[in-house]
Amino acid sequence: MIGAAATGASVAMPSLVRAARWPERPLTMIVPSDAGGSIDRAIRGLSTVMQKHIGQPIQVENRPGGSFMLGVRYFLQQPQDGNVILAHALSPYIASSILFHQAPYKIEDFAFMNAFWSDWDVIAAYKDSPYRTLPDLLKAIKENPKKVRASVVTGSSGHLTTLLMLQRAGIPIGNLNLVTFQGGGQARQAIAGGQVDFIVIAGSGSEGVREFVKPLAVVRDTPHPDWDAPVLAEATKSMGLSLPVLPGSMRGLAMSARFRAEHPDRWDIIQAAHKATLQDPDFIKFAESNAMGHDWLGPEKTTEKVKAVHDIFAEFKPLLQR
Repeated sequence: MIGAAATGASVAMPSLVRAARWPERPLTMIVPSDAGGSIDRAIRGLSTVMQKHIGQPIQVENRPGGSFMLGVRYFLQQPQDGNVILAHALSPYIASSILFHQAPYKIEDFAFMNAFWSDWDVIAAYKDSPYRTLPDLLKAIKENPKKVRASVVTGSSGHLTTLLMLQRAGIPIGNLNLVTFQGGGQARQAIAGGQVDFIVIAGSGSEGVREFVKPLAVVRDTPHPDWDAPVLAEATKSMGLSLPVLPGSMRGLAMSARFRAEHPDRWDIIQAAHKATLQDPDFIKFAESNAMGHDWLGPEKTTEKVKAVHDIFAEFKPLLQR
């Protein structure tokens, strides 16, 4: 028995030592959007704290473009050894790139680790615009084709909400001068500079432009204590519109499904370091001071939510493809 135990220990020890020694070099988090956006700021704060829990420096690399596909493709093209992590608005952008942009990957190619910050959308007008309510804004779009300008992130829940509002209000989509951006930072700069009349975008990530906008509605079932605006159903009640409350951006970390299957020990190390980061007082302070989340949903619940949003976007695919 002693001999068998010793033999078993000698077999197990090398794998445990390898797991404890990894990672042996700095890690990289790939952000498939522009620097300065909400996901970029969140990941830079996360990586700064997470590197002390994983024992190696973590660098953040922005790879925007192609409706977020370029960065995701780049991530999947790297050696799947755990040294490169996808840090993304996991939902809805992975789903929208698959459904609307013929992405060369599918949902099943990813192992979703955790969505630590789930957002909701705000519909807000530029502070100096004449629009005081959402019906005012929709009336102007209907009566003044191409005069009203809006900014959204392409393929986002805000993009879909904008199109649904027009469709259900009986307004030709072509009436709106819609400007799409590859990241939230650029879309918010457009409203802050008065280059567009309104924006539909993640609310918690918009603290930096609050002084430049007038919120007209929050895309939620309940009011938000920090935004003085009605919920979407109340804002459109006088128009008799029925609009779905679409889930906003879910920002988090993912690996490839192949990596999780081939390196379960490394998956566990990254997951443990990420979970410890979310419980770290330094990150909690950073997140709360920037109105960001620090939730632990875990792989199963995160995957369930990502797939649910994929199904919602698939339902409205014809509208987004116009």
